[in-house]
Amino acid sequence: MKNAPKVAIGLVLLIVLTAGGYHLVSAQQASAQTQENSASATGDAMVRNAPERMTKEGQEIFRFDTFGDEAFWGDTLKLHRAIEGAKLGGVGPGVSPAAALGVGLKVDVDALPASLITALKERKVNLNDPATTLALLRLNSVVGLTGLFNSQGQLSSMGIQCALCHSTVDDSLAPGIGRRLDGWGNRDLNVGAIISLAPNLDPLADVLDVDIATVKKVLAGWGPGKFDAELFLDGKGFRPDGKTAAVLIPPAFGLAGVNLHTWTGWGSVTYWNAFVAVLEMHGKGTFFDPRLNDAAQFPVAARAGSGNVHNDPDLVTSKLGRLQFYQLGILAPKPPKGSFDEDAAVRGEGLFEGQAKCATCHVPTLFTEPGWNMHTPQEIGIDDFQANRAPDKRYRTSPLRGLWTHTKGGFYHDGRFATLNDVVQHYNSFFGLGLTDQQTRDLIEYLKSL
Repeated sequence: MKNAPKVAIGLVLLIVLTAGGYHLVSAQQASAQTQENSASATGDAMVRNAPERMTKEGQEIFRFDTFGDEAFWGDTLKLHRAIEGAKLGGVGPGVSPAAALGVGLKVDVDALPASLITALKERKVNLNDPATTLALLRLNSVVGLTGLFNSQGQLSSMGIQCALCHSTVDDSLAPGIGRRLDGWGNRDLNVGAIISLAPNLDPLADVLDVDIATVKKVLAGWGPGKFDAELFLDGKGFRPDGKTAAVLIPPAFGLAGVNLHTWTGWGSVTYWNAFVAVLEMHGKGTFFDPRLNDAAQFPVAARAGSGNVHNDPDLVTSKLGRLQFYQLGILAPKPPKGSFDEDAAVRGEGLFEGQAKCATCHVPTLFTEPGWNMHTPQEIGIDDFQANRAPDKRYRTSPLRGLWTHTKGGFYHDGRFATLNDVVQHYNSFFGLGLTDQQTRDLIEYLKSL
């Protein structure tokens, strides 16, 4: 080594093997390459770690974030006072757990202490006492509801979360009490009946420009599993046939890869999260959609300025990404073993993709169209009432995975078809498919298998 030539400082040459042989790079270039590789490795690690973090944070938002909407449901409508009842400082008889379960509210068993679970199993808990409801709220165990308590232990306000409508439980402890099932539309929830309990309905009457009796009539018409997101946009409480204008609460699972959401499209997951959080839940956030400024189609929204809402502080916008990430990760649940005829389902799959032409729109494996998944009422053979309440005046091709979980309340946006057989027979007649009774049964078994 003594006879080795000296290498000038700053001109160190490194030999790098390449596909074409060897070439020389300076130490400065090598250092830059090392830093670039290190940054790339760090970036890859961040990408790998992001899903777990965003899923966890998104789940917390979905389940527990009110976005500040307690200012509306509690402070303004004073719904919390109806829940606690006159004996506990509120008004009226109060809402007992039995009454709460009766209108479709659910209880998260994982939020209950072991002693309470034991007492419930032994039927030692008074489910007819509103004080028990307050105890459940203190445990943060009522799915989709948050109770705010003052220093004296009184219920001082309340707010709602996404989970109120788009989660249920598995009834593992008792009917309405079990482990959370996020993304499932709560088809037991009677939103109209719950809102009607509020001591102060004046704000709803004012924005709709009607009297309180009319508000209560509209809310009473909704029934279990239905909600009318358009009511406070167009003021239409009933269809021309006199039935409620409310629609079934849709599932919020299996939406990854699906373009437009809800029964009539409107927008993506993030659009609807912002829309619902700000306009329906009355959270403190920002929402922009100039389509709602159309006074002819959306007179209530145009009058209220719903197309351009700003709150300071904004408690919604920064959470939309994480909320979307969690929701897109909620897979459609697989049907229980034995819940469908497997041999018939195999035959039905062939019909789905062939003679029945279902796959023309419900494209496997999304089971909706990749792209703009919308159709005119005329294309699917139904009336245009609900479609005309939306900007594009069309109906969305609903994804079919997990169909077995939301049979309660019927099918289509308003539950007009009570059974899957009714749905298949509608298309069989409308499109002239010529399906036999056996083919219809096979196709239904396949739908149940998704």
